[in-house]
Amino acid sequence: MMGSFKGHALPGSFFLLAGVWWAGKSSLWRSSRRSKSAGSARPASRASQRRLEVTEGGAALAFSLVGMLAEQFAAGGPRLRLLDPEGQHWQQLMNWQHATMYLFFGLAAAAALLVHTLEAAPLALDRLMLAVAFFNEGFLFFYHLHGRSALDVHVHHLLLFAVFGAALVAFLEVFHRGNAVLELLRCTLTVLQGSWFWQIGFVLYPPRGPGWDLDDHDNMMFVTMCFSWHLAVAMLVVSAVYCTVSWVVRSRLRKTPPMEMGLLKPRDRDPESEDEIL
Repeated sequence: MMGSFKGHALPGSFFLLAGVWWAGKSSLWRSSRRSKSAGSARPASRASQRRLEVTEGGAALAFSLVGMLAEQFAAGGPRLRLLDPEGQHWQQLMNWQHATMYLFFGLAAAAALLVHTLEAAPLALDRLMLAVAFFNEGFLFFYHLHGRSALDVHVHHLLLFAVFGAALVAFLEVFHRGNAVLELLRCTLTVLQGSWFWQIGFVLYPPRGPGWDLDDHDNMMFVTMCFSWHLAVAMLVVSAVYCTVSWVVRSRLRKTPPMEMGLLKPRDRDPESEDEIL
């Protein structure tokens, strides 16, 4: 499945959607906390935040299942057969590797669901599993390129910078949850992965027009420069989402009278919980 243009467009779309969604959610929660500290009406309650997290986890789990099923059953996939009928050769290991990648993101989504539905689940578990999912993605792709052409190997090696970078940032969030820089950097690297998956599809499996010379050094120089452009666009996209959400929240708060937080007794205030430190 992934050995085609559509196979790269599918995960690319998932990562683009996830990166933009995370950027918007992070911006909304941060603006909400600022409004609370300023004594203004809060645009999002803890209950609504929890519902949104659960919805996100369910959607991510569904997307992961779609990816695994597509790798196994679409476009002549292995259909859950790991060995050929004679039992002498492995059956379409590339599809199995891609399905494994989706599996780990599904596990991360399941962990997020547990964190936001069970009080006993440790809060940092969702970030830890997300870091493991990103690391597993990079680990699989690192050993995925033997015997390929130079340009094919190069575009996937460039992808690894974004993948392992996202894994490191997600792991740091286990210990520094709610850090704005880490959150936005994770969003940026996720958007970068999504756009670069699309770019790989256009380079290796162009839907129209002549194919690329996969051994041309100039093409390798161009895609390296192109990766920098994708990074710049990813930063601009995340910045635009952050600024837009912050502006919308501020505009809403201007129309809402401030809460008399100072008149409330300590027991009547809405205490912050770990769920708000996202």
